[in-house]
Amino acid sequence: MERIVQQGGRQVGSHSHEVTDAIIDTLKRAGSALKAEGIRFALCGGCAAYARGAAPSLHDVDFVLVEEDVPRALETLRQAGFRTEKPPEDWLVKAFDEGDRLVDLIFRIHERDVTAEMIDRSDLINTAALSLPVLDATDLVISWILPMSEHSCNYGAMLPQVRALREQVDWDRVAAVASVSPYASTFLTLLDRLGVACPKPPGDHPDTTWP
Repeated sequence: MERIVQQGGRQVGSHSHEVTDAIIDTLKRAGSALKAEGIRFALCGGCAAYARGAAPSLHDVDFVLVEEDVPRALETLRQAGFRTEKPPEDWLVKAFDEGDRLVDLIFRIHERDVTAEMIDRSDLINTAALSLPVLDATDLVISWILPMSEHSCNYGAMLPQVRALREQVDWDRVAAVASVSPYASTFLTLLDRLGVACPKPPGDHPDTTWP
């Protein structure tokens, strides 16, 4: 069952106001179309962090959904005027709004299928005057740090968003899932040293089941 959460308004810096407004317009168009068709989805990525109170840093729109709903979601966005694309990657499909503003429909994160249970854990949040399901904060942080690797490990860029969400996150759960990744675990050590998060060390048999 989705929980209803209300977020207050926020100011956008002048340097990013135009880009942010355009992305939010795409978010509203795509989100309202998927919602009207009853498709199971949740907002993720930077837009989800924004919806949960982080400063805006919006470059595209990301949704998670279960793989079986992908064809219906793509057709829904196509009928809403989006240009759709199936890239060679096996974990997402894409849709483009006017001006090539990108919407990613993600059905697999770090080789783990997005599940209906993950969607059910989302919160309904009033985002830019539209109530949308937004990925649970704990799942959101896991989705950011679990795919970290030697080729993609920008702790500095991720820190402000994670810091903004810290009181919404179950850090023990994050630590258990992240224990399989040296890059994600190291980021949690940094967060602990900075006082952002203080997860308990996982036990001998941590529950790494996710999502």
